[in-house]
Amino acid sequence: MPLRDAIRHARVLVVGDVMLDRYWFGDVSRISPEAPVPVVHVTRNEDRIGGAGNVARNAAALGAQVTLLSVAGRDEAGQALRALLEAESFTVQLHEDPAYSTITKLRVIGRQQQLLRVDFESQPGHEVLAAKLDAYAQLLADCDVVILSDYGKGGLTHVTRMIELARAANKPILVDPKGDDWARYTGATLITPNRSEFRDVAGSWKTEAELADKAAAVRASFQLDALLVTRSEEGMSLFDATGAHHEATRAQEVFDVSGAGDTVIAAYAVALAAGASGVEAVRLANRAAGIVVGKFGTAVATADEVFGEEA
Repeated sequence: MPLRDAIRHARVLVVGDVMLDRYWFGDVSRISPEAPVPVVHVTRNEDRIGGAGNVARNAAALGAQVTLLSVAGRDEAGQALRALLEAESFTVQLHEDPAYSTITKLRVIGRQQQLLRVDFESQPGHEVLAAKLDAYAQLLADCDVVILSDYGKGGLTHVTRMIELARAANKPILVDPKGDDWARYTGATLITPNRSEFRDVAGSWKTEAELADKAAAVRASFQLDALLVTRSEEGMSLFDATGAHHEATRAQEVFDVSGAGDTVIAAYAVALAAGASGVEAVRLANRAAGIVVGKFGTAVATADEVFGEEA
């Protein structure tokens, strides 16, 4: 069965920090007399689904059957986020914490450039996280692969237990990591750090051989089946039991790298759930990433765009 058709049967569970991406667009014609900053006359605004929600959108855009599990607050941003999620094609379980501020990233855009980003966030409470963990355990049976999308906002406080449960259920677990404490990801099937994140954990390297050695050491240390390092202009590299596989960056004009990591892990996951090999999954992820970086903000690569490139 062609990969595109197989993906339609793939069931993906996405868990992590979902957030609201807000954009204020405007014109800049002068500098403020109060401080040396541009004055932006806002002419329009736009809300988008970010974080783990963007991972879910990318997986669904490729045709997979997706369930998103996360937390939101009982606030205006939470209401806006729920409205956006209700319009999507995937299933959503959004646990509500009345004391929680829905994660919001507000970006002010002038002359096609991001001038400012303002973040609103807080830590979810113990009770809502416990309820989310219970829901996760119930959802595992009906998925083929799990994505844990960690933005370091508290939504994956129980990530170690989530990995244990998924392992016990024989489900592949893919992790988009945050920070340099990877011990809590021990036992994951695959981790997808970018070049900087990997360097923070493994140290620097000068040659491809050194990089492969460091990847092998990290895999052994954290009991990982595989490691996928995204390397910006150098493409991406998969390290697993068979060795190293490199995918060069696909030539395109890079407009915005926001959310590109979401696209990579989503594409890899749906390919894996559809029965593809790791190498095939990386190729799909590379094609999808090359598409989204040519779009503004958190965006998706559709099945038509990704598989159309094969023609």
